[in-house]
Formats: sequence, structure tokens, C-alpha cells
Amino acid sequence: MSVQKELEVVTDYGDLAVTNGISVFDSAFDDAFYYGGNDLGATYSPEKTFFRLWAPTASEAKIVFYNNWNDGPVREMPMTRDIQGTWVHEATGDCKGIYYTYRVRVGLDWNEAADPYAKVVGVNGDRAVVLDLRSTDPKGWSTEKPQLDSPVDAVIYELHLRDLSTHPDSGVLYPGKYLGLVEKDTRGPNGIPTGLDYIAGLGVTHVQLLPIYDYSTQSVDETKLHLPHYNWGYDPKNYNVPEGSYSTDPYTPGTRITELKRCVQALHDRGLRVIMDVVYNHVYDGYLVNFTKLVPGYYLRYRADGSFSNGSFCGNECATERRMMRKFIVDSVVHWVQEYHMDGFRFDLMGLMDTDTMNEIRRRLDEIDPTILMIGEGWNMETVLPGEQRAHQGNAWKMPRIAHFNDGLRDSVKGSTFIHGSQGFISGEAGMEEGVKRGIVGGIDYGGSIRQFAQEPVQNVNYVECHDNHTLWDKLQLSSGQKTEEQRRWMHRLASAIVLTSQGIPFLHAGQEFMRTKNGDENSYKSPVEVNWLDWERCAEHQNDVLYVASLIHLRKSHPAFRLRTAQEIREHLFFEDAPEHAVAYTLRNHAGGDPARHLYVLYNANAESQSFKLPDLGAWEVCYGSEWVEALEAGKGILRVNGIGMVVLRTSNHISNL
Repeated sequence: MSVQKELEVVTDYGDLAVTNGISVFDSAFDDAFYYGGNDLGATYSPEKTFFRLWAPTASEAKIVFYNNWNDGPVREMPMTRDIQGTWVHEATGDCKGIYYTYRVRVGLDWNEAADPYAKVVGVNGDRAVVLDLRSTDPKGWSTEKPQLDSPVDAVIYELHLRDLSTHPDSGVLYPGKYLGLVEKDTRGPNGIPTGLDYIAGLGVTHVQLLPIYDYSTQSVDETKLHLPHYNWGYDPKNYNVPEGSYSTDPYTPGTRITELKRCVQALHDRGLRVIMDVVYNHVYDGYLVNFTKLVPGYYLRYRADGSFSNGSFCGNECATERRMMRKFIVDSVVHWVQEYHMDGFRFDLMGLMDTDTMNEIRRRLDEIDPTILMIGEGWNMETVLPGEQRAHQGNAWKMPRIAHFNDGLRDSVKGSTFIHGSQGFISGEAGMEEGVKRGIVGGIDYGGSIRQFAQEPVQNVNYVECHDNHTLWDKLQLSSGQKTEEQRRWMHRLASAIVLTSQGIPFLHAGQEFMRTKNGDENSYKSPVEVNWLDWERCAEHQNDVLYVASLIHLRKSHPAFRLRTAQEIREHLFFEDAPEHAVAYTLRNHAGGDPARHLYVLYNANAESQSFKLPDLGAWEVCYGSEWVEALEAGKGILRVNGIGMVVLRTSNHISNL
């Protein structure tokens, strides 16, 4: 028996007579009921508001109006069946500020839900709100944004909004709020800059914000913000609305919208682009989510026995391959770009989504602004979606200009993320050099065994830590505890140096630059804020490490050779050189990428003892970066001798001044 037939046997999602005998699981359902219009949800004007709901399996539909977020209904009006399974209602007069829900009859049951297409909601997101979005635009709201010539010019800084400003020494007036990222001239211990000033001072180009859409009340209750609460937010509730707990007033529907826009504008004004972390692979609760209440069985994936497919390990998966689910996702991404001027998207568990959906998002974004980034977790998760359709690393060739996180480089550099005692290249583990080389070339097919998933370097994101799993410092504590703290600092610095000088898109976790620790907490998604906040005291103590990472970013920006645009350029200009065990050396030759230096020699050395390296005969070498590790440079003999764990960069003539 087919999956479809089994599902029809074990589930009941309404009266088939309503859909002319077509099951919600039948591929013909999309053909019969796909609605391609752009007016789903509420379309407001002062004279009238037009509502359109997609609910093909409903035999009746009503719209329910409320005066606020928690009082009883004031009016209930029938909706009229319209084309392609949609229902419509037109409310005359100015409906601004009115709360509403939909009620649908599916089979014998009446279900009530907020509008999935809602762009405004009340506190905790249980009711949608009618509002003129132009009234939420802050002063100075502009579509202008910092320039970006190529994705490989980006330096991404991943940040949870609350982490930035909740430490008692953050100096921020609005801790944990959108406005906390807007403030200027904030200072911490010893007068160090904090907040937005601090991030801008590092030199990064993009701030990637962990989920800021409206997420589940089960994680953070917006009516109880006086209580301790913390969550990363990977449990979507209303996809097209900002999270209310980050606003100064979650009870006033427009406040969260205006304050998020102020946040984006402040970042743009400081030369920083903004990436949204989005979770279109699953929902917070497969039974309670609005999708399931309005069109049960359609939006999520099911196993043959009728249970949810659960490759997300969060209870369910979104059926992105279904045409109306795909349309919802594409429309949602476009909304965040057009309404909030977002500059990029990081797709959580992208491997659970399908390649056609990802390519359609890329196509639509290119119509608006081709410089908008798309990056994602290309893990191959267990799901009922056929393997050839999954948007994972193995199918990267099907998704040009969509980047995947490079877990191969990550684990080669520091050791397996999931084996706590595992060591990597920086901690002296043998045999890790080739894995590091694969990341150095940006994950492309460089030749021989040096190849990964990327067709081009713009498809590769290099990183060694992120919000998930142990921070790099905590990982080194677990795996290299026998080493001295100073040695672990050198290892940590070397890891960041590899990320920021390799081809592709570099990615930093907030606080990585000052050896961020969560005191060994591996999965802090709902741990106390004290575990998760950026510790500004630690930042003040590690200012030399902060300056080191800032200098690496400056090095990358100053040398186009570290930002080659194409795989062909990498193969033509990047050459691996002889190096002993626990070291990797390579040259970037012949003004690679238009670099001011004729040649660059890059050495990643994980040996704690003094080592000598034979330099290629390409001219008179001189130190460009990392002089503190250089014992001697014998230019006449072509010998470089270094002492300790770190990175050294040399250059030949026709170069810029010392960095």
C-alpha cells in the first residue's frame, strides 16, 4: 500500500466531498487548489480591509473580531468561498487596531487559529491584528544599505539579541531588547566599548541574529517578562512577525515592528548588514500550529503510519515541497526583505527543505537584490523527503549561490564536535592537515582528494564555533585540558586565523574573539541568561585577543587574495607548499584576485616547538603578519623559522604597507 493510501486509512482530515474527492495527501491537491495570488492575509486601507484565507478542506469559514488580545469576540462574520480553495471577507470602514482570527469547519470539528499570513499580532501571537505597516516606519527609515560586492567579502558575526546586552556591565539602557542594539556610546569595564559600538569596531560586515520572528509562548511568555526566561527561539509560531519579548511593549502591536526596524537601520547606518536566522523546516508544535488547525494534514510531512516525520528532532517537519508551503516560505522571506530590509538569511536545518524551494527563494531574492546572502545548515537529516530533493551538502551543485556551513573544516580544526575529547589540527592531532586544506580552498574541487561539496567558494561558510554545541574555548578545555591556558589561547587564535584567511565566507560566533565560555554548557538554548550573555568583564580581560581578531578581519579585507571569487581563480592562484606534520603552508601567487602583494605565503603552525620551513623561490619574502611567532627569516636561504602555535603571513614585492 502506498504512503498516500495508508495515510488516508489512518487519518481523517475532513470531508472529501468538500475537495471533490481529492485527498490532502494526493499530488492532485496542489494542482486543484494552488493559489498564486499575493493577497493572502489582511490587506488594509482606511476605507476597508480585505481578508483572504486559504483553507480548501473547510466546509465553512468565519472571521472573528476582537477588541484586544484577551477579551471575548465582538463580532463573527461568515467568509465566502472563492477560487482555489480560498475564502474571502471584506470589512468596510477603518479596521486599524482590530484583532482577528479565523474559524474553519473541517469535517465535524471547528478550529480557530490566527492568520498564518499575519504580519502583525497581539501579545503572545494568538491573534492577528489589522494595521497600516507604514505607520510603523521609524524616522530615517531607508532602503540604502552598506555595499557588498561578493558574498566572500562578508564577515559574519552570529549574535543572540539578548546575549549582547543583558550582562550587568553592558552599559546598555535597554538590555535584551531591539533597542539595546541601537544604542551608541555604551561602555563596559575599563571603559571598553560594548553593544553596537563594539561590533562595528571589530570590522565585521554582517550581524546574524538568532531567531527574531515570533516564537512559541512555551519558550518565552510575553506576558511574564518579569520572570527569568531565555530561549534561542528555534520554535516558530508566527513567521512574519517580530518576537514581542525583545520589544519594550509587547502589548502594543506596532511597537515590536518599529523597534526592529530601528535596529536594522542602526546597523545599516554603522556599515553593518543584517542576516536573519530562519526556521522553515519545522514548527513549534505540529498539532497546535495555525497551519494544522486551518488545513490539517497539508503543511507537515507524515510517515506511512500517520505520525509526523521528525528529521528536525523537534517533533515535525514542514512539507516544503508542497506548493502552498513553498509559496508561504518564499512569500515570508520576501516580506522580511521588503518590509524590514533584511540582507541575508541563515536557514536552520536546510537539509530538511527541498532544493526547488531554496532555488525559488534565490530567484526571488535576485529579482530584489542579488547581494542578499543565503546560507544554511546543509546536514543530511533522516526524513521522508527523497534524498535527491534534500537541500543538503551533497546536492549543493543543484543550488548555485546558496552556501553551506563547512562542518568538515570545523571538525578538522578543533576535533569532532560530538566527541568531547576529540582533538583537531590546532591541538596537535595527527592527520588533520588535509581536512584543513579542504576548507582553505573553500570546499571546492581543488584536485585530487582536496574536494568537498562546493562548486564555487560562495557556497562555503567556514567556521569553528556557533551558538550550537560547546564554544571553542570550552571544547579546548574538554579536549586539551592537559595543555596550559596560554597554549589553549594560541590554539584558539589559530582557529580564528584559519577561518578568516581561508577561501569562502568566514563566520564568527559572538564572543569567539575573547574566548567565550558557557562554562561547559553544550546546549544552552534555554539555560539561564547568565550562561548565555556576552561577559563584558571577560571581554575587558581579553582585549589583546579581541584586537587580534580585529586585525585578522583587517588583514582579510586588505588582501583580495583571501577572497577569490571563483573556483577557477583558486585553482590558478593557490598552491600548497611543503610543510611538516602539524603545519599547513600555501601561497597565493601572482596578485591573486588583484592583490597588492605579488605573492603571499601563509603558514598555519600547530607545533609548539621551533620549526623551520623552506620557502618557495618567488622573490624576497618579508613578514606581513604574525611577526611575534617568527624566530628568523633568512631571505637569502629561503628559510622561515617560527616558534609556537600561530599563523604567519609573508609577502613579496609590490605590496601595501605593514598591517
